[in-house]
Amino acid sequence: MRYFKPSRFKKPIAATAVGLGMLAVALSSGTASAQDQKVTFALPGVPPIFGSVYAFVARDAGIYKKYGLDVDLRPMNSGVGAARAVVAGDVDLSMSPTPPVAVMVSNAGVPLKAISGMEINDWMLGSMDPTMNTCESVKGQAVGVDSPRGARWIQLANMIRPCKLIPDKDVPTVNLSTNVGAAMVSGQINFGVLHSDDIPVIERESGKKLTIVARVEETSPGSHYVVLVSNKKVIAERRDALVRMAAAHIEAMNMLYDEKQWPAIARMAAPTGRSIDDSLAALKIFTDLNYWPRNDAGLDKTRMEKAIAIQTGVGKRTKGKAGINPEKTPVSHADLIDPTIVEDALKLIAKTN
Repeated sequence: MRYFKPSRFKKPIAATAVGLGMLAVALSSGTASAQDQKVTFALPGVPPIFGSVYAFVARDAGIYKKYGLDVDLRPMNSGVGAARAVVAGDVDLSMSPTPPVAVMVSNAGVPLKAISGMEINDWMLGSMDPTMNTCESVKGQAVGVDSPRGARWIQLANMIRPCKLIPDKDVPTVNLSTNVGAAMVSGQINFGVLHSDDIPVIERESGKKLTIVARVEETSPGSHYVVLVSNKKVIAERRDALVRMAAAHIEAMNMLYDEKQWPAIARMAAPTGRSIDDSLAALKIFTDLNYWPRNDAGLDKTRMEKAIAIQTGVGKRTKGKAGINPEKTPVSHADLIDPTIVEDALKLIAKTN
């Protein structure tokens, strides 16, 4: 069941036959040149979630190098932990779920800014027992999540709120980073918070049909999924590197929508723990959802304000034990984002290509 186990990072794959025309075939992800700017990018999950595959494409197709970057991709147990590493100055940038970032900024005034994002939420609560298929049936049952108050934990709270259940009060949680599916397949737990691409793998490995108990787009429709955040100090001091990185990510995300590139991308996705066949299936699932933004910052105001509003409500219902403390002012969309990084990245792409 190798799919779910954290895999060692493989050596970067050269960009042969993976360019979009805009990439020179000669580019590779070999040793960075002395003048390349070093950036540390924290990714959610060990192994990283498949949604972060664009970073491995940017690395292995030579796109980071094209923009003069030497990027250290650093998996962490959760996107929340990754955001905390940004606050601490341990990494330059993280891919982190929007709701807890909004909570961190609102409650603690941490100096985080979202410079880009991914808007589409595909979280769902799955069950291995077809008879346990309602929100109420989750009460008292262990549910696999990533970490305490991590992305999966927060989305579990959203999905069981309609039946007045609360994680770790009415529903015990098990912290598994991105290995929730493995625990479900092995029979350790019946319930887990999952991404869309987890489902076919779980069903194949277990030989059972997964039951979908709830989807976050039904219980909390229109919310925002994830942001790429940096520290205000890093933005002030290393803005050029972040602009170059945003440009590389835009090119890599555009590449994900080119089906001719999928065989090469599927090989580059090895650090996510996916097999080649599962990576190809995941690319189909996520591109059909328009999961990765194309030539856009992915910081939709309506969706982000919905995410902030949900966490504001959670804070009121829990008297500040979760969500945004009612004694604090929720961060505004304008204060949470810096749209100029992607604006300048798009100009750089036009100039470079």
